[in-house]
Amino acid sequence: MRIAVVGTGYVGLVAGTCFADVGNDVICVDNDVNKIEMLNNGKIPIYEPGLEEMVKRNVTQERLVFTTDIKSAVEKSQIIFIAVGTPPKEDGSADLQHVLAVAREIGKHMNGPKIIVNKSTVPVGTADKVREEVKKHTHYDFSVVSNPEFLKEGAAIDDFLKPDRVVVGTDNEETAETMRNLYAPFVRTGKPILIMDVRSAELTKYAANAMLATKISFINEIANLCEKVGADVEMVRKGIGTDRRIGPYFIFPGTGYGGSCFPKDVKAIIRTAREYGMELKILEAVESVNNRQKTILLDKIKNYFNNDLKGKVLAVWGLSFKPNTDDMREAPAISLIRALVKEGAKIRAHDPEALKEAEWRFEDLVKTKDVFLIKKRYEALEGADGLIIMTEWNEFREPDFYLIKEMLKRSVIFDGRNLYDPKRMAKISIDYFPIGRPSSLEYKK
Repeated sequence: MRIAVVGTGYVGLVAGTCFADVGNDVICVDNDVNKIEMLNNGKIPIYEPGLEEMVKRNVTQERLVFTTDIKSAVEKSQIIFIAVGTPPKEDGSADLQHVLAVAREIGKHMNGPKIIVNKSTVPVGTADKVREEVKKHTHYDFSVVSNPEFLKEGAAIDDFLKPDRVVVGTDNEETAETMRNLYAPFVRTGKPILIMDVRSAELTKYAANAMLATKISFINEIANLCEKVGADVEMVRKGIGTDRRIGPYFIFPGTGYGGSCFPKDVKAIIRTAREYGMELKILEAVESVNNRQKTILLDKIKNYFNNDLKGKVLAVWGLSFKPNTDDMREAPAISLIRALVKEGAKIRAHDPEALKEAEWRFEDLVKTKDVFLIKKRYEALEGADGLIIMTEWNEFREPDFYLIKEMLKRSVIFDGRNLYDPKRMAKISIDYFPIGRPSSLEYKK
């Protein structure tokens, strides 16, 4: 099939590349000239395992093209995906200006019947707005489809090539059949293609992310309770995760969820409900818990240093909101680092992939020399009074603990991802403070 994907951000680039990889002819469009030039030179603007190799392969085989020419892309394609950003406004609602701008351009340049697919995460009713906008500028027939993405950063290619399900919202049977054929190569193992009405498809994306966010905030609340009553959240997590009705996924306690989806999607679904006169009290609580959880380590750190962080140097391992990505959107590390600096601490931060992103997110603190961005993990420990773990990158799971002890002024680790065993830390005399579990000090008694 001949496909255009408008937007070469995370979703658009992954989707376009994966569609090309199964034999489709794909044109990826973006109005960012520098990004298109970078992609045409074989450079990827995001970090996603396996994506760079796949892009290069499909460009070489001439199935994947990058351009700023939306007119040509629309004219040459039968299916056009809208995959631009929908950032949250101040009131939490999704900003649709980029989606509707693309719809306008598609309408202007249509030269025949087209299928227009909303791949961007959009609130209920967006397909109607896209349809109205396109209709202003064309006399050709077209259909608007909702086809939400369910990609996990760090595993996006596998998620796209082997989806749990494909959701397609359309009331047009011919369009539905075209979409089934498009996705057929990805569901050969029998995973379902779910055809439903457009509004249900739009809401499915938000409902899925809101449910996953709820599980994260729930286990974080349980972890905080565990600390109060002297329980171990790892044991509780295993105890409930074996129940098939609950499952073991997304019940790992930590410093809260971040990223491009959960924070803005929870806000957006809350906002949508308010527009219809409803309060989603559970999700409002989920958001509140998550905001509080992002600085949960601050109290532990302040308590350990007797509420005096002035002049303290703290090493931070992990800046991205999760491993295998350079994405720092809503990352808990941002809230914690800024809170620590406000208390008078200096930060030496390391991340395997997110340092470039961190340069502009902490530009003010780097200038004032309150934050130093360090390329190597152990170098971040030099002169530090303690170590904070904020992202569960694999290379942080089995470090040289004796080297850590040797380099730190005080042998203390504050672990926001529960990577280590408190008993093991006690044996090697590291003061270790996880979330929802006994500290290593409990095992020294």
